[in-house]
Amino acid sequence: MCRLVNESWNSGKNNNAAELQPFLLSLQNSFITGVYPASPSSWLFVVVAILATMYTRSDPSMGLIAKIQEHLPVSQSLSAQCQTVVSAVLFSTLLWLSLIFTMRLCLKQLLSYHGWMFEQHGKMSNATKIWVALVRIFSGRKPLLYSFQGSLPNLPVPAIKDTVKRYLDSVRPLMSDTEFNRMAALSADFQRSLGSRLQWYLKLKALWASNYVSDWWEEYIYLRGRGPIMVNSNYYGMDFLYVTPTPVQAARAGNTLHAFLLYRRKLYREEIKP
Repeated sequence: MCRLVNESWNSGKNNNAAELQPFLLSLQNSFITGVYPASPSSWLFVVVAILATMYTRSDPSMGLIAKIQEHLPVSQSLSAQCQTVVSAVLFSTLLWLSLIFTMRLCLKQLLSYHGWMFEQHGKMSNATKIWVALVRIFSGRKPLLYSFQGSLPNLPVPAIKDTVKRYLDSVRPLMSDTEFNRMAALSADFQRSLGSRLQWYLKLKALWASNYVSDWWEEYIYLRGRGPIMVNSNYYGMDFLYVTPTPVQAARAGNTLHAFLLYRRKLYREEIKP
């Protein structure tokens, strides 16, 4: 009886640990991604550097540490030395976060450069060479899969007249002159009336969303679409086309699923290079 109780308790403990591990991994990756392009160890470096500078009788904060010390809520219960250390740590943390914000802002501006797309293959202009060097400087080291999400430029909202023009250009080969003239009139009416109001809503959403399309795309294209996923809206996988390691279909399916799950684990752990 005791043995059964112990086995049941150990099994429950192992299950709880297995359930907690993905949460802790996700929390760790979120923190590392949140402070990127800096690293958690860089915070310790900044704190040690500030404390070491203070012990040389100089104030790197230009009086800010003293200001923080005056407003500490627990200043009465700490010694003067502890108050100074706590204030220095708070100042170091604020300085570290400011540096992260500045680096992300610079990286976002750098990633908005598109000149490299229009250069000849094998040739690189001086502007692009400088751009590559700066991106490497501000990109940090060993990024996770989603480390650059916070530094990507926001998706711009195209002008409604450009959208209407591209639409008319795309349908012109499919319509007769009469049909196209009718569609052009409908497009002009849409641009003047409903389209301008929808464009205003879209610009409002683009102010707070880094990508104003992604949530709608996920819901209405992937989740609500009833068409077959394989050929319409998603990739699909096949095992070897020209090599047959085994004629047993169950074994080939097992190998394919095993490869999928290995990739899924890498994806979940964010171990794939961005």
